[in-house]
Amino acid sequence: MDVSSLMAGRKARWLVTGAAGFIGSHLAESLALAGQDVIAIDDFSTGKQANIDAIMASTRAAGQNGLHFEEGTVCDRDFCTRIVEGVDYVLHQAALGSVPRSMATPLASFKANVTGFMEILDAARLAGVKSFVYASSSSVYGDHPRLPKVEDTVGNVLSPYAATKAADELFAGVYARSYGMRTAGMRYFNVFGARQDPNGAYAAVIPRWTAALLREEAVKINGDGQTSRDFCFIDNVVQANIRAALTLAEAPAGTTDVFNVAASFRTTLLELADLLKRLLHEEKPELNMPDPVFQDFRPGDVRHSLADISHSRERLGYVPSHTLEQGLREALPWYIANPA
Repeated sequence: MDVSSLMAGRKARWLVTGAAGFIGSHLAESLALAGQDVIAIDDFSTGKQANIDAIMASTRAAGQNGLHFEEGTVCDRDFCTRIVEGVDYVLHQAALGSVPRSMATPLASFKANVTGFMEILDAARLAGVKSFVYASSSSVYGDHPRLPKVEDTVGNVLSPYAATKAADELFAGVYARSYGMRTAGMRYFNVFGARQDPNGAYAAVIPRWTAALLREEAVKINGDGQTSRDFCFIDNVVQANIRAALTLAEAPAGTTDVFNVAASFRTTLLELADLLKRLLHEEKPELNMPDPVFQDFRPGDVRHSLADISHSRERLGYVPSHTLEQGLREALPWYIANPA
């Protein structure tokens, strides 16, 4: 999806929080390459300077100088108040991700994901932004068994991380109804792509498994391998966020909504392991990649995940540009060039 085509000749000022992270860096870069004025912020609690360096270099090489980075945290009220001044659209991505991380340090997740969320949301309210789009998560569906997942049907959340995202949705709705803001929560389903960190205990499954296979190590599957996920390539996420921001800005004051952001296709962990091995073999046929090994199910994990994207399609015009395999073919060269 060409982001420039979504702008329809309009130029605006965008704030992207968490811009040194995986999703935030792609959003900031795509907007800047489309000629937009972008304020990118991050406190480097999990984001990387290398991501900022990469997007600054790519935008300048393209002759676009509208990307500006500033270090700071959304937990700082004064910083939020200053940085949101004059902004048209907010894309709030700053958060502490990972279900396991939240199980280990729930208060840290609450501070970053709820307190930080409230600070930037309230600053955006006072600044009168046109729309406020934020990262939610498919984890808010919790233990509800229905597949595919539909936005208006959720269950009991299963982790502190999921609870923080559910709280964000609650407050975003309250701010829309109470103050006339326009807010949209993006329920991401297992996003992957370049710049996704393969290191550490909380790395997402695709970069972590790719790094293991490049080392000719077995991937470690939690459970029996039949756990399934709806894997979503980063370009799909960029498209959905920008569509949501522009659509909400033209909606009546007080509009609030949530949207599934996914490919709407379910893949088991065993199927993912096989696909990764096949695609890596095409790139590096000399690799000797062993079969997966199995370990205990992980506390807080949802068993199956699959999105119904009909609401996102009908309301936003969102149509995924990449399937899992198409996205992996684009992402693998970066994973190979940036091993753990």
